[in-house]
Amino acid sequence: MPRPALSSTPCPAGCPLRIERVDQRALSRLAAPALAALIALTAGCTGDTVQGRPGASGVRDPYFPKAGNGGYQVDHYDLDLAYDPADKQLHGTAVITARAKQGLSSFNLDFAGLRVEDVTVQGAAARFNRSGTELTVRPPEDLEKGEVFRTEIDYTGTPKPVTDPDGSEEGWITTADGSVAVGEPVGSMGWFPGNHHPSDKATYDIRLTVPNDYEAVSNGELRSRTAVGDGQTEFAWHNAEPMASYLATAAIGKFKVSTGRTPSGIGVYNAVSPDEAPSSAAALARIPEVVEWGSGKFGPYPFGTVGTIVVPDGTLTYALETQTKPVYSGAPDEVLIVHELAHQWFGDSVSPKSWKDMWLNEGFATYAEWMWAEEHGGLSAEKRFDAFLAGDTKVDPDAGSDWGAFPPADPPGPEDISEAPVYARGAMVLHRIRQEVGDEKFAALLRGWAVEHRHGNASTADFTAYAEKKTGHDLTEVWDVWLYGEDRPEA
Repeated sequence: MPRPALSSTPCPAGCPLRIERVDQRALSRLAAPALAALIALTAGCTGDTVQGRPGASGVRDPYFPKAGNGGYQVDHYDLDLAYDPADKQLHGTAVITARAKQGLSSFNLDFAGLRVEDVTVQGAAARFNRSGTELTVRPPEDLEKGEVFRTEIDYTGTPKPVTDPDGSEEGWITTADGSVAVGEPVGSMGWFPGNHHPSDKATYDIRLTVPNDYEAVSNGELRSRTAVGDGQTEFAWHNAEPMASYLATAAIGKFKVSTGRTPSGIGVYNAVSPDEAPSSAAALARIPEVVEWGSGKFGPYPFGTVGTIVVPDGTLTYALETQTKPVYSGAPDEVLIVHELAHQWFGDSVSPKSWKDMWLNEGFATYAEWMWAEEHGGLSAEKRFDAFLAGDTKVDPDAGSDWGAFPPADPPGPEDISEAPVYARGAMVLHRIRQEVGDEKFAALLRGWAVEHRHGNASTADFTAYAEKKTGHDLTEVWDVWLYGEDRPEA
């Protein structure tokens, strides 16, 4: 490994010397007064500010240890992407504004596939190399701790899907009439370089240039739609609130677009593949109502816009709560709309500190389904809970799943973070809390958790501590049996 460059930070009192190595024999020959003068002259020229060190190539997530990177925190992503569905070529420029958390001689970005053509740091050409999904960048001068720095990466190529440990595909996915980008857990590295771990949230500007007869949709607010010549249109999207990179999306297709507002004034933007529009209409019409309901239960809706992206049926094997505009593969039903919109509070606004905390996303969204049904003419949460305990599939078809196979706070491996215990048993943990503390305290807990951790990250330990503090109850038995217990809980 090349020796890191020295920092350009000036030493105190205009220190004229840069000492990399000291010859101890030469020092021993110096007279004491001369040695004292040398020490005084070089005071402040050593220490953390003189020499940076490489940032870590991962944040050591328990399930995805190479995801994310150490040594810096991203503030903003500015992505300029051009894509033509005809040749499936993606041309991108990513400008990443970040803050160094240590002196940095090099740092890593997560990036899979595509060809990197040029990298600059602070406007100067930087060396880089690729190894697997790691893009290592070496700035021409070390970055100082606390320094805000700007990295620009130009890249191109044919993006390919990223395969999850459970076999599902994410990343840049080709659709019947375009493409859609989805990222949970690490697929976003398939279409833009970044610090791809949910613990590093940032704001985004995403510009998509596509042929004139296509629509291009992303997170947040559509700031402009501009004809740029050569039969191309640029769509500029701005996401003002912090977002984990797995929630970023870019969808290109012959969408039917509709807009509106919720009763409280939140802008609604729906983009639906034409073949899915008729069967999607009824469920999508409930979006304003679901947002208002969620705001009453979980605190104010955490973002400036809301909406939907519906891609052709069969494109994906799942729906995803991409921030402000969940992605559905085929027409969603009302229950799925409730689930993915609940994620805007639980998962998107309050994001997990690690992928081990996935139940804080899925257990809460699943329990939101139970609460919605309870208040809209369906089963009570208590009856649904009892049905799962009894395995009664006549009451709920999912009650026959292997929901007790492992504790929701401790899935066996990365392939298990989207399995039934994370969803159903996670929801049952919440219902057990409700049984212990009563409806009033439980309602205050749900709302307080979402409001007090708004736009942040939280772990299971954060939640258990908060729940006991907020409710004033000792919930040790709930944690030991339902959240962490290896055995399937009994009634």
